[in-house]
Amino acid sequence: MSHSFPVKGIDVDDETRCAHYHSEIDRIAIKFFCCGIYYPCFECHQAAGCGQPKVWPKEKFNEKAVLCGACGHELKIQEYLDCASSCPACQARFNPGCSLHKHLYFE
Repeated sequence: MSHSFPVKGIDVDDETRCAHYHSEIDRIAIKFFCCGIYYPCFECHQAAGCGQPKVWPKEKFNEKAVLCGACGHELKIQEYLDCASSCPACQARFNPGCSLHKHLYFE
């Protein structure tokens, strides 16, 4: 594993891919605002999470809540939203399709 953060979910691999999102570039996990636990996706949180999903409010976008599964770098929410195509620390590519689901995580 490239990081030391626990990531919960279904069939989570070493780079935070899961049963739902498992392409080469699916390598982030998001710390859910409601429970403070990293999950690879909203579906994993729905299946094994706290049962109280809440999105991150805009005033908390300076919090570290996105984990690069390749190197373990924690990104601030705004940093991730500004450069969602790759990790600023290791340049590992992220799935640009994740932006379609950002409303499930961030206000």
